[in-house]
Amino acid sequence: MTAGHSLGEYSALASTGVFSFEQGLRLVRLRGQLMLNAGTRIKGAMAAIIGLDYQAVHNICQVASHKALVDLANFNSPQQIVISGTIEGVQMAMAMAKEKGAKRAIQLNVSGAFHSPLMKPILDDYTKELERIDFNNPSVPVYINVTGQATLDSAEIKLFLGKQLLSPVLWTETIKHMTMGGAEYFIEVGPGRVLSGLLRKIDRQIKVTSVSTVEEFEKIAEKLF
Repeated sequence: MTAGHSLGEYSALASTGVFSFEQGLRLVRLRGQLMLNAGTRIKGAMAAIIGLDYQAVHNICQVASHKALVDLANFNSPQQIVISGTIEGVQMAMAMAKEKGAKRAIQLNVSGAFHSPLMKPILDDYTKELERIDFNNPSVPVYINVTGQATLDSAEIKLFLGKQLLSPVLWTETIKHMTMGGAEYFIEVGPGRVLSGLLRKIDRQIKVTSVSTVEEFEKIAEKLF
């Protein structure tokens, strides 16, 4: 089984044959251009709230949204929630989170309010590009950001890949459902160890290895397969 966090979902899908590497690159390129354009038209921001649970951050966003748009964007771990919205809304929610006892509230270095309703203006253009590509059913179950659930249905994947632009990344739910589905060992593929750290915060019993080079991946493959 496989999954990818936000942009990483495209790598997960390409690795299971849903689309080719080249098709994935075209989608990622367009996605980046459209998201940048959206961020230029409507200034937005994102911030990581660390040390408060989902309900506390949800309540803060609800209150702050009475004055300016802000909502939940990434459920990275039980104690790390990313929020997204207008600059005013995000900064207001950050201040409220600190008042409520958050360990940290960190504004992220991004060009827009990703995974939020502020991305809605680009959805039609992106959906049109998705429709031009024939998706295949994945070779193994893919756990989708928007639902946190597994799927083997190419039509469902295409639908949710569009919705991912303005929907929260349910990463905590994704990992929980993967372990419930039988996952015992995780391999993080890519630069850094961000996801490995998040996995351990979701479940301390999870076994995870990070690989960032072809050589490291080949060594892991030899051991596992």
